[in-house]
Amino acid sequence: MKKLNFLIIPMISLGVVSMANAESLIEESDIPGEFSANISLTSDYTFRGISQTGNNPAVQGGFDYSYDFGPVAVSAGIWASNVKFSDATIEIDYYAGVGGSVDMFSWDLSAIYYTYPGADSSLNYDFFEIAPSIGYDFGFMAVNAGLNYSPEYFGESGDAYYTHGGIDIPLGKYFTLSGSVGYQAIDDNAAWGTDDYTDYGISISTEVAGFGLSAGWTDTDLPSSQCDDACGIFAVALSRSF
Repeated sequence: MKKLNFLIIPMISLGVVSMANAESLIEESDIPGEFSANISLTSDYTFRGISQTGNNPAVQGGFDYSYDFGPVAVSAGIWASNVKFSDATIEIDYYAGVGGSVDMFSWDLSAIYYTYPGADSSLNYDFFEIAPSIGYDFGFMAVNAGLNYSPEYFGESGDAYYTHGGIDIPLGKYFTLSGSVGYQAIDDNAAWGTDDYTDYGISISTEVAGFGLSAGWTDTDLPSSQCDDACGIFAVALSRSF
């Protein structure tokens, strides 16, 4: 921890203003756009079917900003989670994008930079992806599909792409059933540590008193020799957005 030194300046002739009566230098309403935050606790952090925490719990959270131009909106944010790698204990992601919707059709184009502070730079954990996606809401279900591309993937394993699709089905008024499938292809499989693989998952979610609750299963088609206990995971999560 760094020691902070505070400089106290007497407010001679201006009087003393109590904190209770002080006004914000910049009011939130004076800033265009919308700010939001989220926090969650999950029993396991999985990324494309593989545990990032060694089957241990994770605390995650982020901040987002968005500005609506009408048919198009821009957004940016930061998100973080604990991880359990050989030389990293935290992941911090930075992202920005643009998206919009026409009737029931939606689209998005985002850029994501994944970082692992504290990890040895020679491991080349940090990587960048560009992620276009589309979606359509039929009312009785919503579907989505996308492609994430990295010119230099995690661990300097070469260019990689992840194609994925998902479906959300409302179950009555209170629950949503979700399913997903994705395919991860990597140029240098030896550097990455596994073959190209498919991941898939299913989950159910609801909201209780403003908190999101979900439970789901995710797995891959990787052989046990490459995945160990990092695949085939059941996880539950509690989240809250502000």
